[in-house]
Amino acid sequence: MNFELRLPPVLQLLVAGAAMWGIDRVDSVSALTLSFAGWLSAALLIMGVAIALLGVSAFRRASTTVDPRYPGQSTTLVTGGVYHWTRNPMYLGMLLVLLAWGLYLASGLSFLVVVAFVAYMTRFQIVPEERFMTQTFGEAYLLYRRSVRRWF
Repeated sequence: MNFELRLPPVLQLLVAGAAMWGIDRVDSVSALTLSFAGWLSAALLIMGVAIALLGVSAFRRASTTVDPRYPGQSTTLVTGGVYHWTRNPMYLGMLLVLLAWGLYLASGLSFLVVVAFVAYMTRFQIVPEERFMTQTFGEAYLLYRRSVRRWF
């Protein structure tokens, strides 16, 4: 089965978060004992949600689809605002939320899920989206892609 663009990214975030929680429940060795982990976790959570919402807002202003499972509905190449710094602010926001969750759980092993999340999102969401964007927007997208990093 081809998993490209099949699962909604929010569902992938929830599955990853649940997996991290499950690992935390069986991880008897807590690798993180930072006294400031709670504050750092809160800061990462706020930044992640803000970055993701800025991405959604930019898409809404451009009147283009936010649902990446249907790239054919993309009508505009959005390159301004938060998209000036990252090509994938919604996914970056999700990554920061998972990092915040991992810090909150204080489970070092749960961060393996974060690595898997990035690998999965890159392979099954971002790469197919980039193929579509190249086909749809051609040289304009290629120029944008050369000037703005994928994650951060």
